[in-house]
Amino acid sequence: MTIVANKPEPIVYELGAPGRVGAVLPECDVPLTPLPAHLTREELPLPQVAEVDVVRHFTRLSQKNYCVDLGIYPLGSCTMKYNPKINEEAAKLDGFTALHPYQDPADAPGALQLMYELQEMLGEICGLPGVTLQPAAGAQGELTGILILHAYHRSRGETQRHKVLVPDSAHGTNPASSAMSGYQVVQVKSDARGNVDLDELRRLADHETVGLMLTNPNTLGLFEEHIREVCQIIHDVGGLVYGDGANLNALVGIARPGDLGIDVLHSNLHKTFAVPHGGGGPGAGAVLVRRDLAQFLPAPVVVKKGKQYAFATPKKSIGRVKSFYGNFLALVRAYVYLRLLGKEHLARVAEDAVINANYLLARLRNTYHAPFGDRRCKHEFVLTGTPFVEKYGVHTLDIAKRIQDYGFHPPTIYFPLTVPECLMIEPTETQSKESLDEFADALLAIAQEAAANPQILKDAPHTAPVTRLDDVKAAREPVLGYHS
Repeated sequence: MTIVANKPEPIVYELGAPGRVGAVLPECDVPLTPLPAHLTREELPLPQVAEVDVVRHFTRLSQKNYCVDLGIYPLGSCTMKYNPKINEEAAKLDGFTALHPYQDPADAPGALQLMYELQEMLGEICGLPGVTLQPAAGAQGELTGILILHAYHRSRGETQRHKVLVPDSAHGTNPASSAMSGYQVVQVKSDARGNVDLDELRRLADHETVGLMLTNPNTLGLFEEHIREVCQIIHDVGGLVYGDGANLNALVGIARPGDLGIDVLHSNLHKTFAVPHGGGGPGAGAVLVRRDLAQFLPAPVVVKKGKQYAFATPKKSIGRVKSFYGNFLALVRAYVYLRLLGKEHLARVAEDAVINANYLLARLRNTYHAPFGDRRCKHEFVLTGTPFVEKYGVHTLDIAKRIQDYGFHPPTIYFPLTVPECLMIEPTETQSKESLDEFADALLAIAQEAAANPQILKDAPHTAPVTRLDDVKAAREPVLGYHS
């Protein structure tokens, strides 16, 4: 768009012209109140654009975007699954959208019942009965979990504990959440099979340990083979095990983190339970704890008294971590998703996610090196583009850019950091075999292009609305608007 500068009014974008009207507001049906003079602006003329031009403009922009409704979105560690549209229909019901957080909870028994039943379902799925729905996303859930660990140790007078152990295969937000809480972050290395190195864990765990933040399955897509032993090592020194539940999609209905030794867990409802993920939110990062830790949960939680539902404050609550009760409409979506599947079908989510990931791995492992190819992956897996760098000077970034020309969103790249030139792929359970084959065929064709004409990859993408950018310049000198 081109802005005609230095003209106070009318301001005209390339689609606008004086006199065009995009909306007509109805007559005001309440008494008018003068706006506070210090809050109004007269020097901000708005463009005059017809409704049809506005609709066409934003429709064109939307068609330039890739989305899960168009094809596979294989971002590893993100679980970008297809979201059933009935979730959206339920979240639009007037009985939910018209609620106000300040109204008397007694006037919203249905909303409280939904939240209570969602708490109960999540607690059963994860084997951790204490649940808060308040955190707005997984990262905030992590911070909440660490604050619960802090409150637990303080209640026991164990103020000497100051370090949190974080495996090098964990999510990047784990050390950030620990550091934000004032703790020292101590990295634990992985062994040759991608598990937590037990000998190093024993060496690092002591009476100063707050706990261990464990992602399982980890960011390599591998289930921790010694999960019970890992948890026991931490428990033996009086620490707690925090489970990063971002990869819960690989476990639902099959393994319960609480049964494996996890004490505190967050669940990204916007990943595993089909709340739309991407586009900036909203998220929902429910936190689940073992029974004796429920007294530290953020307030309020929903409780059931007889046939009535009400908010309650846990005895030693850490307080609020978000205004009001969490992102409520995200909770509605997750509730509908779980009720649709039911307990008897939830395991299919994990089973199909694991099957899809292993199928893709089997198709790609002989062309793209799989550093842990001797193990069965869970919901995701990692490959390395190092051989392409050595043979053809082609980097993982080039591969990711080139796959856009084939009509696919790239997978996660350069994460986890423990795998050089990493591609991290998670197909999720909602992709068909045909969809998986199309994606695998594209990656195999790109591998052939790298050998025959590597410059094609280095110059990619060729068909996207925006071609290869200078990433450093874009970060340091962003263009945030259009200028004439």
